[in-house]
Amino acid sequence: MRRREFITFLGAAASWPLAARAQQPERPPRIGFLFPGPEAVAVGRNALLLEGLRSVGFDTPGQAILITRATGGDPARLAPMVADLIASGIDVLVPLGPQTVRAARAVTSTIPIVTFDLESDPVESGLLASLARPGGNVTGVFLDFPNFSTVWLQLLKEAVPGLAKLVVLWDPSTATVQTTAVAAAAKRINVAIEVLQVEAAGDLGAVFEAASGRHPDALLLLSSPIMSVFSKQMAELTLQYRLPAISLFANFARSGGLMAYGPDLDALYRKAGALVGKVLKGAHPADLAAERPDRFELVLNVKTATALGLAIPNLLLARADEVIE
Repeated sequence: MRRREFITFLGAAASWPLAARAQQPERPPRIGFLFPGPEAVAVGRNALLLEGLRSVGFDTPGQAILITRATGGDPARLAPMVADLIASGIDVLVPLGPQTVRAARAVTSTIPIVTFDLESDPVESGLLASLARPGGNVTGVFLDFPNFSTVWLQLLKEAVPGLAKLVVLWDPSTATVQTTAVAAAAKRINVAIEVLQVEAAGDLGAVFEAASGRHPDALLLLSSPIMSVFSKQMAELTLQYRLPAISLFANFARSGGLMAYGPDLDALYRKAGALVGKVLKGAHPADLAAERPDRFELVLNVKTATALGLAIPNLLLARADEVIE
């Protein structure tokens, strides 16, 4: 077993109505999971995908094989890993993030793809014909970001009195839908923004130093696999530079960041796993409606607020799903 490959077995399914089964009835279907981060983090995501598979009836050991490739954050590994997964005979491909799904689509237009992408407008980008009927070989889980950005800024305004200047951290491998939406929302509430790019995890120290040098009232971390996987490191940097910040990812606030507001990621991974199960049972991505989050969580770190000299309003505390003291 190679260092960046680990396989989870769920059982044998010779009777499933999957076209590939007719050609290879002697083996269970294979699911290729392409993760743009460390292997250790991918393990936890695997478990959630498998829970989703079990929710649609794949609960007997041996019914499927999950093959994972983890890039360790190196985008140069994406294309070779997609090719490697396809060569291994996968029946469904599960790429995480917009850069990863682009790499997958560049290689195949026939293998079903179930993506997990919180950063793209799937219709505007041409990934799907519509959310209800995707129309191609791609479906998955997506986030409606334009409406979401307004809520983020409202939360920051409540937590940071006199918010007037905001530094926004953005991963340019994701779509510009995020920066466009934030700029529009900031203009409506008279907040000036400056966007700084985060292209790799190794850039974080320099980017946070640059952000601190702008002397903003607060920091906004836009969604991307980098922001998710390295939430703990970014939380530590916000404390180091005394920057009130908000992120999509709950682990950011749990690790010392001021606040997080976003979808329940565990639930979304389970949704993705359930979509994969439906494909394995014969559904085609073209007709399989994309999923959206149906539960969001607000996490506030009062300990961090105190360290930053902020007093979180009681009304905001009352709305929080989790308060860290």
